[in-house]
Amino acid sequence: MFKTTLYLSVLTGLLIFVGYLLGGKGGMFVAFLLSLAMNISSYWFSDKIVLAMHGAKQITEKKNKELFEMTRKLCNSAGIPMPKLYIYESAVPNAFATGRDYNHSAVAVSTGLLSLLDQRELRGVIAHELAHIKNRDILISSVAATIGGALSVIVEMSYGLGAMLFPSNNDEENSNPIAGLVVAIIAPIVAMLIQFAISRSREFEADATGAKIANDTQGLSLALAKLHSTQAKQLFMHDQHHAAHMASAHMYIANPLSSLGNLFSTHPPVKERIKKLESLEI
Repeated sequence: MFKTTLYLSVLTGLLIFVGYLLGGKGGMFVAFLLSLAMNISSYWFSDKIVLAMHGAKQITEKKNKELFEMTRKLCNSAGIPMPKLYIYESAVPNAFATGRDYNHSAVAVSTGLLSLLDQRELRGVIAHELAHIKNRDILISSVAATIGGALSVIVEMSYGLGAMLFPSNNDEENSNPIAGLVVAIIAPIVAMLIQFAISRSREFEADATGAKIANDTQGLSLALAKLHSTQAKQLFMHDQHHAAHMASAHMYIANPLSSLGNLFSTHPPVKERIKKLESLEI
């Protein structure tokens, strides 16, 4: 918990530092207020924000009986309340959990995931996402996604609407245009690395917990192998929710960016995850 709190503090500090570089003291003050608002709002509304970013729609048991029944049984096994279930339109096969606690949680799956996996594999993925809820990972991940998304918006807006969002005063130390350009390039990368560190440290534990919840290591192993072998990277880069994927990739069951190298992977290598799953005794 200390390490995660440190990561989030650095992410918030980065947000304020970007404001300073782009708009001097005025920009730093605006960024501070924004970071304060983001931390408060992301505690109470992070699930709604992340779900809206993906265009996720809540589903009903009447129209999605099999998914509801599967999730309910897994929740009983995990000893946690039933989360709200959402589906979002995306060719990228993925899933994520969000919310602030057991009683305010949600699991979202993409249409691409539902069309790709069989029932055993889907059960493994849902169990993994419920493990994040059981292990109380979801608030940290959701807050990180919200702040990371805010940082990206600030950098983008600062060059289109910079004078409005980060007014600079000539009587004070002004923002350095070169520093602003550098931070526009570096800040999103640093934010991603912080998000990745938060996620990578939790994935092995969620895999193990999910396997115990499902009483099956093979379901998730098969799902991970199938996700890894798909052309997810190309789908990811051209999907309509590309910006949402970038901000919240650390929340997913698997991240297509992992194919670009371990440094930019929100998750441990798939082969390592599968190897650890196969070594578990259920």
